[in-house]
Amino acid sequence: MEVHVSTPLHVCERRDPKGLYARARAGLLQQFTGIDDPYEAPEAPDLELDTSGLTIDIAASQLLDVVFPGAVSNVLSRGAACRP
Repeated sequence: MEVHVSTPLHVCERRDPKGLYARARAGLLQQFTGIDDPYEAPEAPDLELDTSGLTIDIAASQLLDVVFPGAVSNVLSRGAACRP
């Protein structure tokens, strides 16, 4: 199974707690994927999650629903929730 967590570059840069993207843009890190090294998205992933528009709970639910079909919706319907 192939899962593609497709987050746009500008969102990755905004979320970067270590400042790696800024360092790569300044030329301090070489061969940084998406900056000076090409990024190749998978051609046909089984699941694509654009995390720029999903909460952690929704992304986890979608992933688990693919891995364990029906199990997540059964658990969530009984009042359980994913924890952040």
